[in-house]
Amino acid sequence: MQAAAVFYCLATHLAYAQTYPAKPIRVVVPYPPGGGTDIVARTLAQLMTASMGQQVVVENRGGAGGNIGMEAVARSAPDGYTLVFAITAQLAVNPSLFPKLPYDLMRDYTPVTLAGIAPYLLVTHPSLPAKSVKELVVLARAAPNELRYGSAGNGSGSHLAGEMLNSLARIKTQHIPYKGGAPALTDLIAGQLQLSYLTYTSTSGFLRSGRLRALGVTTAKRSPVLPDLPAISEAVPGYDSAVWYAALAPAGTSAEIVARLNREFAAALKTNELRQRLTQEAFEPIGSTPEYLGDYMKKEIARWAKLVKETGARID
Repeated sequence: MQAAAVFYCLATHLAYAQTYPAKPIRVVVPYPPGGGTDIVARTLAQLMTASMGQQVVVENRGGAGGNIGMEAVARSAPDGYTLVFAITAQLAVNPSLFPKLPYDLMRDYTPVTLAGIAPYLLVTHPSLPAKSVKELVVLARAAPNELRYGSAGNGSGSHLAGEMLNSLARIKTQHIPYKGGAPALTDLIAGQLQLSYLTYTSTSGFLRSGRLRALGVTTAKRSPVLPDLPAISEAVPGYDSAVWYAALAPAGTSAEIVARLNREFAAALKTNELRQRLTQEAFEPIGSTPEYLGDYMKKEIARWAKLVKETGARID
């Protein structure tokens, strides 16, 4: 009887996997519409819709540093019809910033794929004498806390990018938090700030016009999209504050469904159409195995926990 029951369960599981997907798939983005995460998710969703034969629909559920959207997916049925597409902040940093999360990253989700990475750009007002990261470090050491850097808010990726530079380069630049990257960009252009860590999308026009100057990218190596711009790590060894994007399903999602989703993401990430659409985001496609993503998350959670503890970064 027991063997028969096991066989029945396996057969049912296989049959379900073979008919999947039988209805639209919902991809939760834990941010409002229009940002970089949303743009990447919608590009992938459109490409996967064409290959999967069902609509892949993006649902924006922003708020609480992304925790609202993350919790919604953690509480969803593990049937392959609800995923979350999130970034470093939710998948590695938030456990160290929030005293209590309504979910557990390593318990409540099944990794699907590490989709890709993108840099912030370390940008300065052109009046700042420094024209390289090395020159910036020298300037900052000579004048502790006199250089002001703006971020999208306490605990944001741009905040922690600045704190990482402070820590590794042994400098003190003053953090000025804003309610989003746009107001920080406005004050940087106006000269109220000396530097910031912003996306390529938001700064490219100002860089071309000379109203801003880029000193480096925050990824560990140079971006293939911006090969002439040095990585900060070339001047400050060990620096790596990349924005990475990943897809996860609720815990308990079957291996067959996860494998199918992984294949679909991988195929979409290899298309020239995706690369062309996301050039402005400086997005570098990866497409990992679920196992690689799980290991990567563990390492990243530990790495960011160390930085948060060392710098005393806070969410409020």
